[in-house]
Amino acid sequence: MTQIPVALQLYAVRHDCAQNLGGTLKRVADMGYDGVEFAGFHDHTAADVLKMLNDTGLKVAGAHVPLDQLLGDNFDATVAYHKEIGNKFLIVPWLGNEYRGSRESWLKAAAMFNDLAAKLRPHGLSTGYHNHNFEFAPLDGGQGETPWDVFFANTDADIVMQIDTGNALEGGGQAAEYIAKYPGRARTVHLKEYPDGLMGEGDVRWDDVLKVCDAQGKTEWYIVEQEGDKYPALEYVELWLKKYRTWNS
Repeated sequence: MTQIPVALQLYAVRHDCAQNLGGTLKRVADMGYDGVEFAGFHDHTAADVLKMLNDTGLKVAGAHVPLDQLLGDNFDATVAYHKEIGNKFLIVPWLGNEYRGSRESWLKAAAMFNDLAAKLRPHGLSTGYHNHNFEFAPLDGGQGETPWDVFFANTDADIVMQIDTGNALEGGGQAAEYIAKYPGRARTVHLKEYPDGLMGEGDVRWDDVLKVCDAQGKTEWYIVEQEGDKYPALEYVELWLKKYRTWNS
């Protein structure tokens, strides 16, 4: 299989990042991660962040960007920041109630993302959406139709389907099946076990996930997101990477 690079979603070590972002990035690089996905920048300028990345050799696998930072007067500043640090994936991690809960709400969200993607394209940037668990529960009156299907069946092909393997399974969805159903859209994939644990300790079908990402997902990054408390945060994400390397050796 293709050796897809592995990044860390920095939300997993957010408290360490808040105290010392540069030092945490160095720890992450020393663990052997290829890149990072940001979850906030802790008041650092884009120039500061770029220097930290250059100093550690880490690449940018993306960033979780709140929706309001991509709308209205915030759009230009957000685009400029991410272009400066070399990030091309601006992934929305959460939608408010007005964009979910009904089929009509999810269609409204899809239309908004299509408009946003059209604005980002000239800048060489892409947006996408990261799931929780509720996107895989059938909508009322939808004859089994899920919010995930409504959204991705009605969005442009370059809108990233950032599926979180653990969150999807918690909601009843098998990540591998959705990656195959929407080929080429899982350009970044969150690796998370369910229930909590290291890779292979839970119920995620890892062989299926890795195979379909390689064959059909056009996956550019695997991104580890571990939020449990079995170990201290930095120790946990280091153990996770070691387990992944063993699994995928």
